[in-house]
Amino acid sequence: MGANRHMSANPGGRFTPEAACAIVPNSESPAGSRPHNSISMRRTSLMQEPVLVLNATYEPINVTAVRRAMVLMLKGVAQAEELHNAEVHSAAHAHKVPSVIRLLAYRHIPQQSRALSRKNILLRDRNTCQFCGGVFPSSELTLDHVVPRSRGGRSSWENLVACCYQCNNNNGDRTPEEAGLKLARRPRPFTLHTSRQLMRLIGHRDERWRKYLFY
Repeated sequence: MGANRHMSANPGGRFTPEAACAIVPNSESPAGSRPHNSISMRRTSLMQEPVLVLNATYEPINVTAVRRAMVLMLKGVAQAEELHNAEVHSAAHAHKVPSVIRLLAYRHIPQQSRALSRKNILLRDRNTCQFCGGVFPSSELTLDHVVPRSRGGRSSWENLVACCYQCNNNNGDRTPEEAGLKLARRPRPFTLHTSRQLMRLIGHRDERWRKYLFY
């Protein structure tokens, strides 16, 4: 089931996956209406906010979006452990938006749980060029083979790094040493350890995550 599934309330007022579209601030928010497009933008932004996912054993295993987290809760797969101040409304009920959820059944997580892809390479490298150290939008980054493909270099976690276009052009069909460039860090597979490092970075923005990540 994808994270973009729509949400609404059923005729009896029960909160169902579609209800998350009706988002309102908590009672401490300023009174008064705002333009419809401003509310819609805020609503969309909130539904994409990160939610920490814990295994049944309280072990942090993933980060998902609010929309996906609420679907998991509604299907009885997870429960909320920490909540935002914002709420979503169905016809008859108000529900707090989760910040941390926990799976109700234990899930085995393999050592390397992410597929090799451009998106995951950029996520592993934090959208940072591994040669010049610049941080760029995804559209301004490419992937560079540390050992060029013309020399037998493979498309693997250990041989692919995020790279800006300028450094990629400077590299050409050479190794970093030949081009006078130095790797910021040796590329590694995207393991659960790597995921936890990223969780901790995101967790600095939300104090509700910290007791699950900093131990």
